Amino acid sequence: MMTKLRKIPPIPKNLIENNHNQMEHSPLNNIIIVLDNPKHLVNIAGVVRVMMNMGISQLRLVNPSHFDIHRIDGIAHRSRQLAETAQIYSTLTEALADTTFIVGTTARPRTAQRNYSKPRAIAPIIIEKTGQGSVALVFGKEDRGLTNEGLDLCHQLAIIPTAAEHPSLNLAQACLVLCYEIQLACQKDTPPPLGKRNAGPANHKDLEEMHLALKQGLHQINFFKGDRQPGSVLRMLRTLLSRAEPDLRETRLMRAIGFEMSKYSKGPEEP
Repeated sequence: MMTKLRKIPPIPKNLIENNHNQMEHSPLNNIIIVLDNPKHLVNIAGVVRVMMNMGISQLRLVNPSHFDIHRIDGIAHRSRQLAETAQIYSTLTEALADTTFIVGTTARPRTAQRNYSKPRAIAPIIIEKTGQGSVALVFGKEDRGLTNEGLDLCHQLAIIPTAAEHPSLNLAQACLVLCYEIQLACQKDTPPPLGKRNAGPANHKDLEEMHLALKQGLHQINFFKGDRQPGSVLRMLRTLLSRAEPDLRETRLMRAIGFEMSKYSKGPEEP
């Protein structure tokens, strides 16, 4: 018999701990993590931490050996709100009843022929399926994984490549790998975040002022001597800095270095 379930509230904004705010229509909102018969509370907490990191908010547990929200919050800090929305079921079939696509996880191919994929290959499929309904990512018991009966309920199985000598992953590790690939698939067209002090690209005028300041500074410290021909050296320096693509702030820093070389070579100013 299924225990009485709590209605899942909208995902709290402070639970989404990544570089981009997820929109209300995010595919991640239709993904459910299902842990089948988890044995250790610390593994549940580890999965909760992963969910917070990756922006997934729905957790379902099937017959957990232990479930203590206070302890989970102590292990995975600031996770109480997410843990409080977790739903507990008596059977895996009940936990998956309202889902439309189910991805199981296994450490190795089983004897029976099944639909196996690697996380990177299946992540875009998961994102696509979220447009049709809820997608469940199912993880089995820590020591044995999903049973054959549990695997029978899955449409696809994800296998994470590992070293042959040590193929088994910790529950939270396996969850992280799969969720990371899903997060990556969500952000495939999103550029990486800019630094807080990013000042934007340097224009042609900024770059030429930088090169002039460096040229004057190198002349002032008598850098061009022996086989160091000014034209060749300055051209090489220009090529190097062009390859680096300095932004406006970096360009001004290099320009300031050139100015300081010029000032230093002139010696201290007269009082």
